[in-house]
Amino acid sequence: MVPMNNSPRGSAIVVTVSDGVMAGTREDRSGDALATRLMEAGWVIAARRQIPDGIDAVREALIELAEGFSGVIVTTGGTGFGPRDLTPEGTREAIEREAPGLAEAMRLCNPDGLGRLSRAIAGTRGQALILNTPGSTKGTVETLEAVIDVLHHAVDLLAGARPH
Repeated sequence: MVPMNNSPRGSAIVVTVSDGVMAGTREDRSGDALATRLMEAGWVIAARRQIPDGIDAVREALIELAEGFSGVIVTTGGTGFGPRDLTPEGTREAIEREAPGLAEAMRLCNPDGLGRLSRAIAGTRGQALILNTPGSTKGTVETLEAVIDVLHHAVDLLAGARPH
């Protein structure tokens, strides 16, 4: 169980989706980069998790992590066209509502590059905002940057704050 959001700036969870990281054949550089950038923006990293690729692994991890959690959950990895890139499918099964504007903004951050190949989605489950980002260190930070300015407001709204 992840603690409730006790930080005035917000709590974040970073989930690395990678068979290679799980097998110990790859370093979790994108997870490290995400955690660093979130902390720079004032988020407290409540947890980090590494899971294998696959719909079931993603769905189960996101459901478990969102339970009783108020904050942002950011995944890295599994958003491309590879046969094991199934993070969006697992995320779609875990979320209650999609947030297409966030996913669109994340894809548009690099319109001339590989962002157009991303299948990442964003959505909510309870008071958790869930974002998919690519598995590359550069791509994960770039896509997070595209939405980082609105994340605190989005999480506040999920927690019941009135819009202004």
